[in-house]
Amino acid sequence: MAGISLQHIFKTYSGNPPVTAVHDFCLEIDDKEFIILVGPSGCGKSTTLRMIAGLEEITDGELYIGDKLVNDVAPKDRDIAMVFQNYALYPHMTVYKNMAFGLQLRKTPKDIIDKKVKEAAKILDIEHLLDRRPRALSGGQRQRVALGRAMVRDPAVFLLDEPLSNLDAKLRASMRAEITKLHKRLGTTFVYVTHDQTEAMTMGDRIVVMKDGFIQQVDTPQNLYDCPCNVFVAGFIGTPQMNFLPATIRKKEDGHFVAAFGDSLFPILPDRVEAKTIAAYEGKEVLLGIRPEALREEPIYMDQPTTGVIDAEVELAELMGAETYLYLVSQGQNIIARVPSRSSAKSGDSIKMAVDCTKLHIFDKETEQVITV
Repeated sequence: MAGISLQHIFKTYSGNPPVTAVHDFCLEIDDKEFIILVGPSGCGKSTTLRMIAGLEEITDGELYIGDKLVNDVAPKDRDIAMVFQNYALYPHMTVYKNMAFGLQLRKTPKDIIDKKVKEAAKILDIEHLLDRRPRALSGGQRQRVALGRAMVRDPAVFLLDEPLSNLDAKLRASMRAEITKLHKRLGTTFVYVTHDQTEAMTMGDRIVVMKDGFIQQVDTPQNLYDCPCNVFVAGFIGTPQMNFLPATIRKKEDGHFVAAFGDSLFPILPDRVEAKTIAAYEGKEVLLGIRPEALREEPIYMDQPTTGVIDAEVELAELMGAETYLYLVSQGQNIIARVPSRSSAKSGDSIKMAVDCTKLHIFDKETEQVITV
């Protein structure tokens, strides 16, 4: 098995002008780690994966798999297996032959091929499909075959490029769980690319958030959610996404600082930001980041010393089963609140919402970097 080291990796495409798709990418991936590259379309995540696979040439920097520098090593000699978005199965071959083909090219003995294919098929619950051709399979079954074809090679590294994007929502959820269990069972390094932050949050040991070819933040799913480093990460991670409200930092007569959103005052708690840090923002505009679940409508929250209160109009109440999403407007700003399904709020209502300031994020308006800890 092997870890992966990406040291100051650049990818530039020639042209007039040249286009740099990946900028100074530095990442250490541990042996047996499940790492997720996530970001919007065009952020460079698939290009990075293809450079690890050897399908894209590295413009600058060094890439190691294990202790071996592989910049100039052919894909077939990198001890990796890749699962593509479109499955890339041979339509004229049976499932068995699709899974066995790579081993046949390596001149692997037939009895070993047969053993490996049947073992992988059993793990993936596709033993009954071995004689079928891809056109007779569902999307989820084709995805399992693609995974099985990678598994039989016993690679040091699995590379998966948006493997679930062609599946329906229900199948995506079940395949997420299957791939996570497969990673634990195989004990192999997985590098997984997706634009779906739900996949990233539920599957990865660590997540690499990318934007415009740059790494924004690398951390565990929970830390990314609780402690985003900037506005982009805060808005990208979480469903529904974080609310952002303009506010001004003020100092009260008692020396404590508050964030003023119109007439609403949000206390800035000492354990959320250092006094000298927030003091530098006195009188300046900032962005407040508020997760939808940090908004409460129950009266008990309205008079707490750690909450601020806003007046809002309900534009839409969306029942989601176990919870309700309230789409609100307050002082011209759109806000989403996630509240219990027992909420009685409905379209057209004027309501008060308490903001839990123990979970308040504050961002510099100019740099969009986080101020709170």
